[in-house]
Amino acid sequence: MKFIKKKIVVINYTGTVGKTTIAANLLWPRMGGAPLYAIESINETAENLGLDVEKLRGNAFRELFKRLMLEDQAIIDVGASNVEDFMANLEEFDEAHEEVDYFVIPVTSGTKEQKETVSMISSLASLGVPPEKILVLFNRVKKDVETEFPIIFAFHQRASVFTLNPACAVFESELFDALSIHRISMQSVMEDDTDYKALLKDKKASAQERDRWSDMYGLKLLCKGVNRKLDGVFAALFSLEVIK
Repeated sequence: MKFIKKKIVVINYTGTVGKTTIAANLLWPRMGGAPLYAIESINETAENLGLDVEKLRGNAFRELFKRLMLEDQAIIDVGASNVEDFMANLEEFDEAHEEVDYFVIPVTSGTKEQKETVSMISSLASLGVPPEKILVLFNRVKKDVETEFPIIFAFHQRASVFTLNPACAVFESELFDALSIHRISMQSVMEDDTDYKALLKDKKASAQERDRWSDMYGLKLLCKGVNRKLDGVFAALFSLEVIK
């Protein structure tokens, strides 16, 4: 998978849709070391997954805007606790949204989450953000995107103010919860060259050590399969022509 150099905001009005997971495990590994900013004051950030994150508050928009002007690429993970401040500043700083290449909006299948996503899309569109820069990412999909996200598809039929692609879907996996528990990112697991399978053959090791090795071995196997799927999601999300 080739890297892209873009400035991407991951945002939604509602929490618990996987914004930080998407920023840390889908975007960051495929953006060649892009700086990662967390606009958050309450909830966990990608820092909790072992990544280098700079935390800012939503009301520190002037500082963020300055960073965006200076950076060639960036990932901005806007937490639900700061999204109102962020959007208010995005409106106040005229045409500030033009410094952002894409707004990625993760959504899960709950009715509340879908309705909040419609509100998020509408807010961005009202600021003048064009449809090709507003990208919906279906997260924690169980089986079928269109069946599980009827509100999003119906809204797109009424108002094509955002980009809708059913291939932009991350399916449910136990991996992401496990990574959160271990406070580690997919990238870290995949870069770990420890042979956990060989270590497990050591019968003299403590039960605690063997349990940890077993967990890590399972995580590495899960990561391989999920990572291949995320490569496809990433390509679908940004389309091949922008992958330089």
